[in-house]
Amino acid sequence: MSSRLIVSRRTLLTGAAGAATLAVAPALRSPAIAQNAPLKVGLMLPYTGTYAKLGKFIDDGFRLYVEQKGGKLGGREIAFVQVDDESKPEAATDNMNRLVGREKADVVIGTVHSGVAMAMVKVARDTKTLMIIPNAGANDATGPACAPNIFRSSFSNWQTTFPMGKVLADAGIKNVATITWRYTAGAEMIDAFAENFTKHGGKIAEKMTVPFPEVEFQALLTRVATLKPDAVFSFFAGGGAVKFVKDYAAAGLGKTIPLYGAGFLTDGTLPAQGDAANGIRTTLHYADNLDIPANIAFLKAFKDKTGNVGDIYAVQGYDAAALLDAGMTAVGGDDKQRDKMIAAMGAAKIDSPRGPLSFNKAHNPIQNIYLREVRNGRNEMISIAQKDVDDPARGCKLT
Repeated sequence: MSSRLIVSRRTLLTGAAGAATLAVAPALRSPAIAQNAPLKVGLMLPYTGTYAKLGKFIDDGFRLYVEQKGGKLGGREIAFVQVDDESKPEAATDNMNRLVGREKADVVIGTVHSGVAMAMVKVARDTKTLMIIPNAGANDATGPACAPNIFRSSFSNWQTTFPMGKVLADAGIKNVATITWRYTAGAEMIDAFAENFTKHGGKIAEKMTVPFPEVEFQALLTRVATLKPDAVFSFFAGGGAVKFVKDYAAAGLGKTIPLYGAGFLTDGTLPAQGDAANGIRTTLHYADNLDIPANIAFLKAFKDKTGNVGDIYAVQGYDAAALLDAGMTAVGGDDKQRDKMIAAMGAAKIDSPRGPLSFNKAHNPIQNIYLREVRNGRNEMISIAQKDVDDPARGCKLT
């Protein structure tokens, strides 16, 4: 078991064990490297606040993979240092500087909130610190702000919702109202959906927003009832998603105006949403019933170790560790061989619980996006909305 350095403001419960396979040839490991000080991995995630559950599952997923590997990646012992970012962009730069400067983290894993992530990316670029983003989908991270040392094990905001535009248009839906929080993730997910929806003949009736992390939706739901669109497309996550879905159902809108969304609307939130979520269709790079060996093994290991049912957040944390393992294995645990390590990570092909996972030149995942429907308390796959979706990485000078 690896050592842990804790600098978070609150105690975090962590979990652990699992399996994944990498299509990366292992390099010879140097005994000298194996005896070096542990590789220090900084976990900068939300352990409190709206996204606390998401942060915990990412953390659990990452540790799950590391512990399956005996507490080592590429033969190198792993030590952890944690910071609770509380989803506060205003504190992000100081928190990241603490990890990179005072705590001297060799690699940083973070985070959930897009605004926090972009502040982290700036520090990582300036200091050339290796960073893996296990959730935040801000397009700029693998767009204009892309850098050789920045990777993402999750998604871009564009990637998850662009396919839904064609799905709704193909279903004959012509007029859609959109609702989201007024921040980067919300704007980019809605814009990607609208880009593809209007491209295929659809019309956006109105784009409605509320400030993050506000959860008072009544005025917007009244507006939806007045507009009477063919459907509503939305993005919320965590506690906000729970309240939005329940309020939408309580308003009786679901009976005449179907609710669609980015997959985070119903991912990790179904137990709290209950029957209110039934029938909601979303697009995401994961579905609970993916019947593939890697997912079956992952879900069993995660449940056995943590007592919880694994979800996409846990998968993204798990795959962040698998990606780092690909790089560390290629250099025999010697992270000072930076160029070789980064090249191996960029070329990694991971047998992920979500399905085949590889990376484009901007280091954003290339992956399937699934159409799912909430049935029996699960996000069950209906079809592959779009196969091998590759973010365009607009503005990235690496491509």
